[in-house]
Amino acid sequence: MTRVIPLILILSLFSSINHAAEPTAQPHQADVSQRLADYLFNAARQGDQEVLNEFIQAGYDLDRQDEKGYTALILAAYNGHAEAVDQLLAAGANPCTEDKRGNTALMGAIFKGELRIARTLLKAECSPDQRNNAGQTPAMYAALFQRTEILESLREKGADLEATDAMGNSVAELLEGNVKGSPQTLQ
Repeated sequence: MTRVIPLILILSLFSSINHAAEPTAQPHQADVSQRLADYLFNAARQGDQEVLNEFIQAGYDLDRQDEKGYTALILAAYNGHAEAVDQLLAAGANPCTEDKRGNTALMGAIFKGELRIARTLLKAECSPDQRNNAGQTPAMYAALFQRTEILESLREKGADLEATDAMGNSVAELLEGNVKGSPQTLQ
């Protein structure tokens, strides 16, 4: 409980700064806002549901992105925190949000082999053919990393298994291990 108390104090401070009418509050407000975002992103990376709950209860923007475009949901999915992913989705986090490379939480979960999380994210109303900046789809990630059960689930959801990425890679070729160019991955 001791680590939540500082967060509550910071959230209170953030709330009071948000309501401040003085122009001099702006630089301080930006610093506090960034520190709050850092707390959110670290809680997501660590799967700290207690801290995430504080942000949810405070009505914090769960779709805020860091400098790489990662959201709390992307970070929780990529780092294998299934309960945190469930918690963020239940609180309204957008599973279709893309990072700066165009990757989604689903692509991160597939890349890392987090199959339970990937199955959860497949239930979202995101397009099964959502492409990243390299033209890759979740099905291409599933094929490349040999996540055949996820590939089957994507097929059932209507994913285009005939699509090709910007380098000309198809799902079938990736599944066979034939890769043209160097595939973009979530880092």
